Amino acid sequence: MSEPRRPEAAFSSGAEAARLRRDAEGAASALPPLLLAAERLASLVTGAHGRRRSGRGETFWQYRRALPGDALSDMDWRRSARADELYVRETEWEAAQTLWLWPDRSAAMRFRSKGAPSTKAERASLLSLALAALAARSGERFALLAPPLAPTSRETGLRRMALALAATDQETPPDYGAPPAAPLGRRARVALFSDFFGPLEPLARRLASAAAQEAGGALVQILDPAEEAFPYRGRLLFESMGGLLNYEADRAEALNAAYQDKLAERRARLEDLARGAGWRLFLHRTDQSPAPLLLALHGALSAASQSWSAPR
Repeated sequence: MSEPRRPEAAFSSGAEAARLRRDAEGAASALPPLLLAAERLASLVTGAHGRRRSGRGETFWQYRRALPGDALSDMDWRRSARADELYVRETEWEAAQTLWLWPDRSAAMRFRSKGAPSTKAERASLLSLALAALAARSGERFALLAPPLAPTSRETGLRRMALALAATDQETPPDYGAPPAAPLGRRARVALFSDFFGPLEPLARRLASAAAQEAGGALVQILDPAEEAFPYRGRLLFESMGGLLNYEADRAEALNAAYQDKLAERRARLEDLARGAGWRLFLHRTDQSPAPLLLALHGALSAASQSWSAPR
């Protein structure tokens, strides 16, 4: 939802469009600093180490001197011609698993209440980029579900990921988002970041498909502090961020109990969906430090053999 306002303070659709355009331009210009913040955040996670080694893959890693037992087909004759010894061209080992990331970029994720440090979309992007940075440092592949970005293990992929996310801020998004259907590969890992305020049927289908592919993962519900506390009072007009839905309340405080019940119901449903897929549900507010959540996510996603259950 958008920040509620007094009904008499409504402004024109032209002013609203201009504000949304400024917000989009601001979010896009903030992505390079966001990438730096994600890399700093990733550096706080201890225990992550490189896993670069030779093996099956397509990415060049290094030349090494040939050893007894090396096949002639493995020799790099061009490199060997420049020296008095035979050299083997080694490729970098690539993990069979890929870390798939989906930071929801829908209009609802652009909400930020007064005093909140960031929008929900910015926090989702920060956590996604930080997880990708950790994967790159470990020589593992990462990819974006939407906007689509092919799996890569190179650190240059982080900037491409940031630019892909920036491009979405120039578009007019739907009110609510849903992770796209995509082949993940068996035993992939997935992290979905959203407020999950939209219809849950598409999410349920994606989780069923992921479970069939033996993909483990995590749902991360990101909310603004006002969306949890519901601190509103008096006569207010509530509107969705895309402007498609609105509701005028004479006494906003009278809605608090019903709102809290609906929020609890939504989280219980998310918990059931995550548990059914063998995934884990994490809850996060934008006024909380992202570091503890990143550490918990990294540990959960790294434990491929761990049987996850949603937190109570």
